[in-house]
Amino acid sequence: MADKPLTSRGTATRQRILDVATQEFAEHGIAGARVERIVAAARTNKAQLYGYFGSKEGLFDAVFSASLERIMTVVPIDAADLAGWAVRLYDEYLRRPDLIRLATWERLERRPAGHLVDDSNRLDDAKLRAIADAQAAGVVRDGEPFDLMAMVIAMSMAWSPVSNVYAASDQEAPELHEQRRNLLRASVQRVIAPSRGQGS
Repeated sequence: MADKPLTSRGTATRQRILDVATQEFAEHGIAGARVERIVAAARTNKAQLYGYFGSKEGLFDAVFSASLERIMTVVPIDAADLAGWAVRLYDEYLRRPDLIRLATWERLERRPAGHLVDDSNRLDDAKLRAIADAQAAGVVRDGEPFDLMAMVIAMSMAWSPVSNVYAASDQEAPELHEQRRNLLRASVQRVIAPSRGQGS
């Protein structure tokens, strides 16, 4: 039997749960998050939460998946300008540090090695095709597209909330952010620059 579609009220309640749970999981992780705090802040109850998501782990999966999909929509890849993409990721991590924190908890508590998400839930295909096309056009250096993507994302996270050196904040002076953007852009350009004769 198919699930009944949510009413407008049910949709609003479900979204409130997701919004509150995003902050709860980002701050406390999967093990440390408390359903009691989530339902209190979302003005709902445990029965509704479990009805929508099945379990606390199911709720985290929904939160994490929504965060990944959101950043792909807000910061779509531009394989012809991977340096610019890295800078836009840097800016988005400043605005919404929760994605980095969620990914870190997923890595620490669930997946200490390998891909961060299951193959069935991977959202990389479009990015990898775009990078491969840019390589074929001689715009991006040769190499495994996944490794190039991982490198660019890692560079964009150099000052992220999980940095073991320095975590940037949107409260810092604008000129500091501009300095980092310039350094990031130049560094990525050097890393992904095509070799001589590539694409010819």
